[in-house]
Amino acid sequence: MAVKTIDTELLRRMFLAGAANLEAKKEFINELNVFPVPDGDTGTNMTLTIMSAAKEVQALDHPDMVSMAKAISSGSLRGARGNSGVILSQLLRGFTKEIREHDEIDAVILAKACDRATATAYKAVMKPKEGTILTVAKGVAQKAAEMAETTEDLEVFIPEVLRYAEEVLEQTPEMLPVLKEAGVVDSGGQGLLEVLRGAYDAFLGKEIDYSAIEAGSGTRMVKPGEQAETEIKFGYCTEFIIMTEKPFTEKNETEFKSYLESIGDSIVCVADDDIVKIHVHTNDPGLAIQKALTYGQLSRMKIDNMREEHQEKLIRDAEKVAAQQAQASAKQKKEPRKPVGFIAVSIGDGMNEIFRELGVDYIIEGGQTMNPSTDDMLTAIDQVNADHIFILPNNKNIILAANQAQSLTKDKDIIVIPTKTVPQGITAVISYMPEADVDTNLEAMKESIKNVKTGQVTYAVRDTHVDDKEIHEGDIMGIGDQGILSVGQSVEDTTKEMLSQLVDEDSELISLYYGQDILAEDARAFAASVEELYPDVDVDVHMGGQPIYYYVLSVE
Repeated sequence: MAVKTIDTELLRRMFLAGAANLEAKKEFINELNVFPVPDGDTGTNMTLTIMSAAKEVQALDHPDMVSMAKAISSGSLRGARGNSGVILSQLLRGFTKEIREHDEIDAVILAKACDRATATAYKAVMKPKEGTILTVAKGVAQKAAEMAETTEDLEVFIPEVLRYAEEVLEQTPEMLPVLKEAGVVDSGGQGLLEVLRGAYDAFLGKEIDYSAIEAGSGTRMVKPGEQAETEIKFGYCTEFIIMTEKPFTEKNETEFKSYLESIGDSIVCVADDDIVKIHVHTNDPGLAIQKALTYGQLSRMKIDNMREEHQEKLIRDAEKVAAQQAQASAKQKKEPRKPVGFIAVSIGDGMNEIFRELGVDYIIEGGQTMNPSTDDMLTAIDQVNADHIFILPNNKNIILAANQAQSLTKDKDIIVIPTKTVPQGITAVISYMPEADVDTNLEAMKESIKNVKTGQVTYAVRDTHVDDKEIHEGDIMGIGDQGILSVGQSVEDTTKEMLSQLVDEDSELISLYYGQDILAEDARAFAASVEELYPDVDVDVHMGGQPIYYYVLSVE
């Protein structure tokens, strides 16, 4: 017997099943990111976005179509993180605008909802790019419209739409050369497909594991300075340098990496001439050290108890957030509303302090390793008592969430400066002129960030081929504004190679921000060597304190 309609309860199960399936596949989706960086986060961002909506849907008792549509739309809009999450939230927003008018959904309404979802998402992106989640959504809408003209049976309609979505996803590497070079399909499109697959499973009546939603997995909003408590599998961050007594061959490297994998994770093994740098998370640092001693003498040994540090950080962050909120609340009560305020997204104690010294009112801690949500932006806006508020996203993956927060704010004028990196954000704030009006400052800040070339240095988490460069797990990468500029075994050498492509005859200033894994004395020594290379350029070095990225730098 044909199934011709979907009622509210079935749609509810389908949406929750889609969310649960996305949560289950998020790590697979993360691994599809083109750049093999440690913070590849499309799957995480999409999961956190849809889980925010799933939590609201789960809390509804006997919902009608209107209340469920509102929960899906509102929950995903406020919980949206990263570009992929914002686009997913816009797809859900458009879809729910269509279905809320009906008690039951048939093939024609489903096709219209898919079309409206796609139109809404395309409209939200300033420069839509084909070969992305948008292309997959458009394919779904086109096939749904075609199927609605030929059948009323949803048991025929849905699997055909799904099959076509899979075909479109497989074609994304042909539309975006960077995907083809890396040998992956679009991660956002894959995420959307996983949502649809989960929903179809529920439509078929399959048993779905909703425990991830019921346990609140992925739904908790991480507020500024707050960190969700998670179980740490390997408790000791262990680092040291081996000064080899005989050649450290590729076979030695493979064997040692294999051994480290047997006792831990987060492994980095970088060999350079007669020095090998090791980083591993393990429960028994002694085993790693004993094995390393078979290759040579050890230097710069550093062992940190991450569980202890994690607990201490949770306490410190909780205290800091409470103090910030109390201070902001008291400040709002005491001080009259000021004309202009600033919000900046940042990560790392040093970066945060620089923004505070420049007069930024509110720091949203997030950035590369955890993209803040639209709700985080709205919380910050609420805390800043000003008529006009400039938001500095400082990450290209956060700009859409900032724009979404702007559209949801009615009582304050929100101006989003499209800063894609922290150095751009710092330059934008420095360029602010208190005596000028908002429009003049907007243009001045946007113009100033055009003069900033940014580089970021991190390590590769997998083998791949990007920007005509062969990259292996553990390699050091120098990533510029337009792509990967350098790849090597040494942080310093890779950074210098990247600088050689950023510095030109017009360059006046190089700013180096060293991360939490770089010692202050090493950073100063590196800055001195950069000064020798570029005697006509000023070189500044600052403690950034950022995780994952050894150096963030700018050339102006």
